[in-house]
Amino acid sequence: MKGDQVDTLPMEIAEPICREVQARQLIKVFTQCWGCVRFSKGDPQKMCGGIVACNLVLKHYRRQHR
Repeated sequence: MKGDQVDTLPMEIAEPICREVQARQLIKVFTQCWGCVRFSKGDPQKMCGGIVACNLVLKHYRRQHR
C-alpha cells in the first residue's frame, strides 16, 4: 500500500464496482475485463479469489473515495 492508497479490496466492495466497470467498458475484446470474464466464466471467486486487485476496479474505488 502506498500512503493512503488501497491495493486490494474485499469481494463485497469490489464486485459491484467490477460490474459497473464491466458495463462502462462494454467488455471489449482483448481488454482486461474481457479476459477476466472470459477465463473465469463470470464467476467472481475465480476472477479474484475473494480479494480484488484489479487496476480498473481500484482506480474507480480511489476516484469515489478521495
